[in-house]
Amino acid sequence: MSDTTFLDWPFFDDSHRKFAADLTAWAEKEIAPLQDDNHQTNEALDASFRKITNKLGAAGWLKYTIPATYGGALDKFDVRHMALARSILGYHTGLADFAFAMQGLGSGSITLFGTEKIKQKYLPEVGTGKRIPAFALSEPACGSDVAAISTSAERDGDDYVINGVKTWISNAGIADQYVLFARTGDAPGAKGLSAFIIDANNPGLTVSERIDVIAPHPLGTLVLKNCRVPASHMLGKSGEGFKVAMTTLDIFRTTVGGAALGFARRAMDEAIARAKSREAFGQKIGAFQIIQSKIGDMALKIDASALLVFRSAWVKDTQGIRVTRESSMAKLYATDSAQEVIDDAVQIFGGMGVVSGVTVERLYREIRALRIYEGTSEIQKLVIASQVMAD
Repeated sequence: MSDTTFLDWPFFDDSHRKFAADLTAWAEKEIAPLQDDNHQTNEALDASFRKITNKLGAAGWLKYTIPATYGGALDKFDVRHMALARSILGYHTGLADFAFAMQGLGSGSITLFGTEKIKQKYLPEVGTGKRIPAFALSEPACGSDVAAISTSAERDGDDYVINGVKTWISNAGIADQYVLFARTGDAPGAKGLSAFIIDANNPGLTVSERIDVIAPHPLGTLVLKNCRVPASHMLGKSGEGFKVAMTTLDIFRTTVGGAALGFARRAMDEAIARAKSREAFGQKIGAFQIIQSKIGDMALKIDASALLVFRSAWVKDTQGIRVTRESSMAKLYATDSAQEVIDDAVQIFGGMGVVSGVTVERLYREIRALRIYEGTSEIQKLVIASQVMAD
């Protein structure tokens, strides 16, 4: 990244600055040369994803997604480290950001709500990249409206029997385990949900399809048919599924903003390089005020996004409280602003900006999903309003 002055802000200490410098140097050597865009088959995509995950694990970066007790790098989640990691990895490739993010999101509920036995079983290999987790919340008729989940889990002796369909599930088909949310009938709406951890080799769970999206990453649909899961695999208590999901998302929504920062910073760097090299009407296009205005807007949006993202991360790390408002603000502003920054970068590139394989074209596709997953931009506005009005 050309601009690292944000690391001097009081949100960070020397451990964060060293982490950012070390990861940046590693990513430039190990991740930048990788091509993650032209995947003609799911097999090729999965192979790239596993390669990146293995690299991240072997180098020790995935240890920042789990606690030290289970082989992690730090005693507990440090959202600043994770947001920095997503920003740095996202700067180079969306697939690397995605691989890091899913190790955290897919196992975060286990870290926060799992029993000691469950944590010991699942977390250590997440931190090495040998075990790939997933987070299964959405359904065909239930995306933003989590309270409308219809997948059912009925108690049968020492087990729960789960039936239903989950879709838009990242890592579907390659995950070793799923944190999955189902209705246990404790109460109507959100109060009737519970969370379970399900092994991918459970005979009652199948991947019915893979979903192709504009910025390729492993994504698919799960079908659960009489899927028998031990009651000991419930995370938290019966009826606490909504709490499990929202507490987990509180942490990781902030890091989505970090990924958006990485995409936006790369777009601005590409745009500046283009403005300094491309000539039109007898001069470099960077000499035109209209181009300078676009770049000025980019810099403003990136710094404003960074302030919101790292404010949210700092509050969570230092005060240990729920950051529902702060994380929603960070995700909303950073992702929407990154979309605008990248769009301006494409415009500065002109026709080359929409040529397949050009960096800004890839970024244009990669940023779009961030405004949808882990809560759409529209939902974030409602969350922010409810928090502000409650205050």
